[in-house]
Amino acid sequence: MLNPVWIQTFATVATARSFTDAGRQLGLSQSSVSDHIRRLEDSVGRRLFIRDTHSLRLTADGEALLVHARLILEALARAESQFSAPRLQGRVRLGTSDDLAQGPLPNVLAAFRDTHPDVELEITIGMTGKLYELVDAGMLDLMIGKRREGDRRGVSLFRGPLEWLARPGTVIDVRQPLPLILVNEPSVTRSIVLATLAKAGWPWRVVCASSSHSGCIAAARGGLGITVRAQALAGRGLVPPVNSQELPALPEVEFISLAAGRLSEPAETLLTLLRKSDLRASRTD
Repeated sequence: MLNPVWIQTFATVATARSFTDAGRQLGLSQSSVSDHIRRLEDSVGRRLFIRDTHSLRLTADGEALLVHARLILEALARAESQFSAPRLQGRVRLGTSDDLAQGPLPNVLAAFRDTHPDVELEITIGMTGKLYELVDAGMLDLMIGKRREGDRRGVSLFRGPLEWLARPGTVIDVRQPLPLILVNEPSVTRSIVLATLAKAGWPWRVVCASSSHSGCIAAARGGLGITVRAQALAGRGLVPPVNSQELPALPEVEFISLAAGRLSEPAETLLTLLRKSDLRASRTD
């Protein structure tokens, strides 16, 4: 068994090249330092130092153990730091659009929960437009979703184009109004799509509306029509129509994080984690 106290003494002696100096740094007598080294050598069954009246140097086994000793001491320091730090407590009210919630967000939240188990998470999933309203009303601490047109608040997480999606093998009859599957208002995606079609002079009809992107995906997988999603997020079994190049090109959207005016320490901590994480989903989902 490698006693961490002996390991600390060994590493200090190896650096100081002196039992006396190591004892001074550790607040130990020279005899205690010698005892720690003897016990460590007995434990590993190897000689760690070559000592004479004028010098002290590591053996080959000592050099090898020093590498492990430093890793062990670094790991112990990290563990002590984590568990000696005050534990975060409180509640964080997070709002997220459901297209982000279906990506890697659960993994990010799980990592936060593992590190800060005393923090209560209250999660609201909804359309981005509604989330803006909840932040402004003081009912959410943080939100992540698409940037609303004309609103410059928030910090960018990522951006990418929207794309048309439908059941595999779908060919759109471009002579007819586009059969749209869209989320209900207030929706950033819906507003962008309808504005794009209106500007292009392209006729459409909403064949299905849903309160969530999940509902739109289900309807599109059932072949009811064509829906839209950010290219950076998973389509869950949907692909662009066979003749998607004939359809109006859709613009980019930007996903942002938006925080309330004053945040608690738990909310600030989660916000930092979200901004460091890549919330784009795998295309294979």
